[in-house]
Amino acid sequence: MIDPPEPAPTGVLGPPEDLTPARLPVPAGLGRLLVLGVVFVCAACGLVYELELVALATYLVGDSVTQASVVLSVMVFAMGVGALLAKRLRCRAAVGFGAVEAGLALVGGASAMALYACFAWFGQSRSALVGFSLAIGILIGAEVPLLMTLIQRVRRQDAGGAVADLFAADYVGALVGGLAFPFLLLPSFGQLTGALLTGGVNAVAGGVLVLWLFRRDLTVRARWALLGANALVLALLATGMVLATPFERAARQAVYGSSARVAVQTGIQEVVMTGGTGGGAGARPGRKGSGGPLALYLDGRLRVSAETEFRYHEALVHPAMAGGPHHRVLVLGGGDGLAVREILRYRSVRSVTVVELDPGVLHLARTDPGLSRLNRHSLSDPRVHVVTEDAFDWLREQGMRGGGRRPAPYDVIVSDLPDPGIAASTKLYSQEFYGLAARMLAEDGRLVVHAGPPVERARLYWTVEATVRSVGLATVPYRLPGRPASFYGGPDRAADPLPLVDAEVPAAAPSAGRGRYWGFVLAARHRPRFGLAPDAPPLGGLGREELEAGRRGVARGRILGLPASTLIHPRYLG
Repeated sequence: MIDPPEPAPTGVLGPPEDLTPARLPVPAGLGRLLVLGVVFVCAACGLVYELELVALATYLVGDSVTQASVVLSVMVFAMGVGALLAKRLRCRAAVGFGAVEAGLALVGGASAMALYACFAWFGQSRSALVGFSLAIGILIGAEVPLLMTLIQRVRRQDAGGAVADLFAADYVGALVGGLAFPFLLLPSFGQLTGALLTGGVNAVAGGVLVLWLFRRDLTVRARWALLGANALVLALLATGMVLATPFERAARQAVYGSSARVAVQTGIQEVVMTGGTGGGAGARPGRKGSGGPLALYLDGRLRVSAETEFRYHEALVHPAMAGGPHHRVLVLGGGDGLAVREILRYRSVRSVTVVELDPGVLHLARTDPGLSRLNRHSLSDPRVHVVTEDAFDWLREQGMRGGGRRPAPYDVIVSDLPDPGIAASTKLYSQEFYGLAARMLAEDGRLVVHAGPPVERARLYWTVEATVRSVGLATVPYRLPGRPASFYGGPDRAADPLPLVDAEVPAAAPSAGRGRYWGFVLAARHRPRFGLAPDAPPLGGLGREELEAGRRGVARGRILGLPASTLIHPRYLG
């Protein structure tokens, strides 16, 4: 015989808070709309934090593919952890959500400033990047369970409908945040102030929802605690916004030294210039009032040093000018005007076309006293025509033109582009890119490519060479003693570091034994003659013997059988 179940005791246990209807100051329909509005705002802020971390990590550390993968994977994992942890807060969802939003506003808003501080004063930011990705992900992950509880307490509905409404508001908010970051926050406020402003919006949205809409769920103590926490967070974020400019100035001085005299965000990259205010093109250290030799940094990577850039540009340009006519020359990149300076030293040059992506660099090359003196005002020469466009897109547009509109072929093409090891540059070292460039060459024309360090990153260098060969061009690889390109922004403070430089910055006294070389690839439809042209001007840092030694030396390290890099399968990263 089965005993009947005992009746449940009455008046002892009520429904937990996460099931009781909330006492709202507005009708339930309006309250539900307000909750969905806060979901929208929080989702937008959360995506801005993610994009901010990816953008800043790419700038500080380099390799955007790796940094985006690390940030996004850690954050998604952390969101799962946060969702599990939030289960313990559902019994007091309003208090829990208020605390989570205050913490997220502070951590997310201050993340950019904290990462930049770690980079500037401690020399690395990878650990901080992972830590902030983890913390922000946990807090974002805790939002959804708590918001689901709150929206159900406003008005009960089936779980599927509630989830659909919640995620619809979340995804639309993420869309708005994703578009606001590159088109509004970054150009209007910059990385630091943009993140702080986003944190302020986040704190206000969370505070309004909890302290006003769900205020009757809070005890007096909880209300005052959340009010104080939100006020403190807003005060800290406002202080950060006030101090953002002096903080950035101090951090820049820690990275570049006290001689940084130009710092602009062009919309393409950050451009910083130090030194170069003396009377000569490359002011020597110790010269009174010179501020040292000119140095040009692009996104934290040292791109030009006035002390030694002439060796790089002579090695890049003059071998390509040999072996045939050089009346028409195309320069891909080279917005600093230094490669053009070397090209214009040949009297037979009739026209030079420069295709540069960043108009800010072109403006500085024309107007900055130090840089324009260094490039000898080359971009103002009447033979020079400047196009502000992506080199890949420009080559493709020229190739798609009809026969009558297509420009005459070029005798020499100089590819003076950022290093192939930087993710954003991989398409400019692809098989498709070189195929487009080859179509622009005259029958006896030559193409020269800066191909990265041939010893320190030999596989990268020989992949560039294999990719050039894959479009039917014969190649002559060669090298010149100098420093290998850097893949990290700013100075390296690790023990016994390699001096941190980029493509055009060699050692003052390079040591071949330590493998510090620039690598180049000269190419043509038929094997190009290697050397210097009969009408070559006097060169200060390059001779025929050194060029020949560079050709023989680099050949000893050849790596055979490497596949070409393509747009679909880039092979320069990792």
